[in-house]
Amino acid sequence: MSAARAFGLLLGVAADAALGDPRRWHPVAGFGQLAQRFERVLHRDNRAAGVLYTAVLAGGSVALGAAVERSRNPIVRIVGTAAATWVVLGGRSLAAEGWAIGARLSADDIAGARERLPNLCGRDPSTLDSAGLARATVESIAENTSDAVVAPLLWGAVAGVPGLLGYRAVNTMDAMVGHKSPRYLRFGWASARLDDVANLVPARLAAALTVVAAPAVKGDRRRAREAWKRDAGAHPSPNAGQVEAAFAGALGVQLGGRTEYSYGVEDRPVLGEGRAPDATDVARAVTLSRLVGLLTAGVAALITLKRRAPEPRPRRGSRTPTVA
Repeated sequence: MSAARAFGLLLGVAADAALGDPRRWHPVAGFGQLAQRFERVLHRDNRAAGVLYTAVLAGGSVALGAAVERSRNPIVRIVGTAAATWVVLGGRSLAAEGWAIGARLSADDIAGARERLPNLCGRDPSTLDSAGLARATVESIAENTSDAVVAPLLWGAVAGVPGLLGYRAVNTMDAMVGHKSPRYLRFGWASARLDDVANLVPARLAAALTVVAAPAVKGDRRRAREAWKRDAGAHPSPNAGQVEAAFAGALGVQLGGRTEYSYGVEDRPVLGEGRAPDATDVARAVTLSRLVGLLTAGVAALITLKRRAPEPRPRRGSRTPTVA
């Protein structure tokens, strides 16, 4: 069973690299629509309602994945794992958006870059110049490398299809209700905290693999490691700061600073040392993200192969052979 899971994960990674997100009837988009309807029914300005919202949607996703995991047929397991991996990964789409914004910045098409930025993050692009757009793009690529690539693969390795679907549900709910707007400050608390817990290990793995991959984008492993260890803890997020600091050190740029969202302004701590990122650094960040994703696929396959499948329970009424 462990081999079937590993093969399914790698097939899903290959499908994401070759095909990207499904263009129609995307299951994650369908989940988002379901979550919106459920929120409209359940929303109250308190944490208890948010806990119920999070538990029902996350629990339902895990239960759906568990139904696939019950099959003893290795072909069903492989196909189910591959399909789940494909729909929850966002590596190719993340890279495509990064390349698109980087190309517009290289051509001094600020309006075009502002138009594309909301596909990556929730910042207000109208207030950003070229340097601000580059910084926002690099930070978003770094954070989403962990959220949309490393974390789902790691959860898939340790928990199979339930881990893949459960993680994507939690991360999607965090993106929808986990921010600090007045409407979601209390209601979204449970989704945001569960997402924090789900990403504790993946974010640190993403940062470590960023350090490993730094030379491939003409970066320095020592600078990446130092920035990660020195600056990550100052970030308001316990996870985003890990990989953003490592990316800043690997690329030799400075991230952080004033960050404007639709619900308010945050003064983020400075991550890394050096100059502000530009269009060239956006392209380097995309390459670094893809390399981290490939390394994670290898790590996930190794974790899966090293996990021993549980022994099947004997059927009721069967006799257990004895050893003479």
